[in-house]
Amino acid sequence: MSHNERINYVELPARDPQAAQAFYGDVFGWTFESYGPDYLAFNDGAMNGGFYRADLSSDSTRGGALIVLFSDDLEATQARVEQHGGSIVKPIFTFPGGRRFHFTDPNGNELAVWGNLPKD
Repeated sequence: MSHNERINYVELPARDPQAAQAFYGDVFGWTFESYGPDYLAFNDGAMNGGFYRADLSSDSTRGGALIVLFSDDLEATQARVEQHGGSIVKPIFTFPGGRRFHFTDPNGNELAVWGNLPKD
């Protein structure tokens, strides 16, 4: 089954990513990989995701998840998002592990799409 343009990752805001690690590790047995003090990736045995440091007291979503889809061709997916009424809020950028962009759908929901780094 192709993973192209399917939900692939979930990011959750956390005031304290290390407290999230202790909680989810102890309660559910999740495993973690740290990417510095502000980002902590997790695996629950089936799904991957991450906790990013956020000041939830000032965030209007107060704990809303960021749904992340995967794309085999980020540029083509970004173009289709724009052609069909989505708005790009963060153009394609590189991060440890790949590249991604963020968009809002016509209802204002923010999602992200990630893909692997291009092969040279």
